[in-house]
Amino acid sequence: MQIAVTFRHMESSDAIRNYVEDKLARVKKYIDEPIDAQVVLSVQKKINHRAEVTMVAKGLTMKSSESKDDMYAAIDLMVDKIERQLKRYKDKLKRHKGNIGIQQRLKKTVFSAASVDEGSESPEIIRSHSFFVKPMSVEEAVMQMDLLDKDFLAFTDDSSETMHVVYRRKDGNYGLIVPHGG
Repeated sequence: MQIAVTFRHMESSDAIRNYVEDKLARVKKYIDEPIDAQVVLSVQKKINHRAEVTMVAKGLTMKSSESKDDMYAAIDLMVDKIERQLKRYKDKLKRHKGNIGIQQRLKKTVFSAASVDEGSESPEIIRSHSFFVKPMSVEEAVMQMDLLDKDFLAFTDDSSETMHVVYRRKDGNYGLIVPHGG
């Protein structure tokens, strides 16, 4: 497991770095593939200790962050949270027999709000990014969205091979957007 620890607004400490590495070693049992973990430890207003981790393994990205008045407590809570997420993910994978399907390539483009509001012929592009969309079930998509801590996720349905979007509603439930064929 590759672990990069970044300290923000605090002195770097080998003791804390070793503590993070020891704690994150617990998650290895949930994923066989190599794991890349980016940990950011920060202190805000001298009392709010925040621990954040982003882990990438086996095409899966997970995020967790916790704040406490003690850095070690924040690290413990962060690792507990990511471990629960991985355990839930592994349990769901055991129950789900995925269809391999075809990955589709998506392109994400961010436009300037001013250029769209003014009604110009070609809106100004701020950023563009393309990525592959993995075929998965609705349950897997909701789980992936939760692991990434996102409000929506575009994915290819593994049974119909069409693009779907799952999103988190304001009432806490989930919504699914399915293209209408016909």
